[in-house]
Amino acid sequence: MTSLSSRERLIRALSSEEVDHVPCCFMSFSALRKRLKEDRYQLARAEREMGLDPMLFIPAASRGERPEHPDLRGLPVRFSPKVAVENRVDSDRILVREYRTPAGTLSVRVRTSDDWPHGLRIPFIDDYQIPRMEKPLIEGPEDLDSLNYLLCPPDQEDVEAYRKEAEVARRFAAEEGVLLAGGWGVGVDMLAWLCGLQNLILLTLDQPDFVKDLLGRIHRWNLERMKVVLSGPVDLYIRRAWYEGCDFVTPQFDREALLPLLRAEAELAHERGARFGLICSSGVLPLTDCYRDAGIDALIGIDPVQGTHTDLAQLKHRLGDEVCLWGGVSGAVTVEMGSEQEVRAAVRSALDTLGPRGFILSPVDNITEDTPRTWENLDHFINEWKR
Repeated sequence: MTSLSSRERLIRALSSEEVDHVPCCFMSFSALRKRLKEDRYQLARAEREMGLDPMLFIPAASRGERPEHPDLRGLPVRFSPKVAVENRVDSDRILVREYRTPAGTLSVRVRTSDDWPHGLRIPFIDDYQIPRMEKPLIEGPEDLDSLNYLLCPPDQEDVEAYRKEAEVARRFAAEEGVLLAGGWGVGVDMLAWLCGLQNLILLTLDQPDFVKDLLGRIHRWNLERMKVVLSGPVDLYIRRAWYEGCDFVTPQFDREALLPLLRAEAELAHERGARFGLICSSGVLPLTDCYRDAGIDALIGIDPVQGTHTDLAQLKHRLGDEVCLWGGVSGAVTVEMGSEQEVRAAVRSALDTLGPRGFILSPVDNITEDTPRTWENLDHFINEWKR
C-alpha cells in the first residue's frame, strides 16, 4: 500500500480498513498543549513533527473559556434568559447555587476542598463537584420541567461563531492532512453531573423510568448540539462516556436506556458523513454487544492498567474488525511513571494484540505531567511504535 496522509490513515483505521501502518493519535496531550499556550493548531503541527497522527478538535475553547462546563468540551452551554442564577456561601466550605426558573427553583450544594478550582461559585456541570456534592441539582421527576430551562439549544450567535471556526479548521486540516474531530456529545456523564454518581446508581435501580426520562431530555438537547458540530463538517464526532461503563450502570440498563439513544446519535453522525466515537476507559467488556448494535465506529480509551473489564485480547475478540479500538497503553501509570522497558513492552503488547487493522495507538487518556521522565518515556513510546 502506498503511504497515506495522517487523515487518510486515521479514517481507514476508524473504518477498520487496511492501513500502511497502525496510526498513533493521542487522545489528549495536555503537557504539550500547555507549553504551546493552548494553541490547537500549533499542537497539531508539533505532533506531526513528532511523527504522530494529529487530531484537530473543534470547537477548541479551552477550560478557562468554558466556566459553566469546564469538563464538557464543545459548544457553549446556554440557559434560557428567563433563568436567574445566584451563587452564595452558606457556611464554612459549603457553596450553594440556585437556578430560579419559571417552573421552579433548582439548587445544588457542594462542600469544597483545598483543591476546589472554582473559587466561590459552582459551575453548572463539572467533574470536581461530583464527589463533593451534598445536594445534587436534580433529585426527582419534580425537577425536570425546571431543567428544561437550563438545556437550551445553541443560539444563532454560537452557530455563527462555530461556522467561522470550522471554516478555518477545515482549511488547516486539508492543508496539513490531519483528522478533523468535533464534539463532545454526552449522556450518562451529564446524569452524573446533575444527580451525583452514587445517587444516579441508586436511581437507575429504584426509579429507572425517571432516569430514562431525564436521559431522553439530555439526548434531545445533545442532538441539537450534534447537528451544529456535524455541519462543520467533521471527520469524527466524539461522545464523552467515561461514566457509561458497567462500573456505574448495569448492562441491562445500558441496553434498555442507552442503546436506542446511542444508535440514533451514531446514525445522525453517519448521515452527515462523520464517524462516531465513544470515550469510555473502564467497564466496557460487558457492553460490547451494545456498542456493536449501536453502530459506533470507535471505542476510545482502552486502558489495560487503570480500567476494569478492559482485557485487550477479549476486546479485540468481541469487537473484531467491526469497532476500531483506540488506546492500548496507560498514560498516567505506564508513560508518566513507568520504566523504559515497561513503556516499550506496553506498546508492543498493544500493537500485537489490537493491531494491525481497526486500531489507533494512544496513551490513555491523556499526558498531563510535564516532567523529564514523561518526555523520556514519550520518546521510548514513539520510537517503539515506529520500530
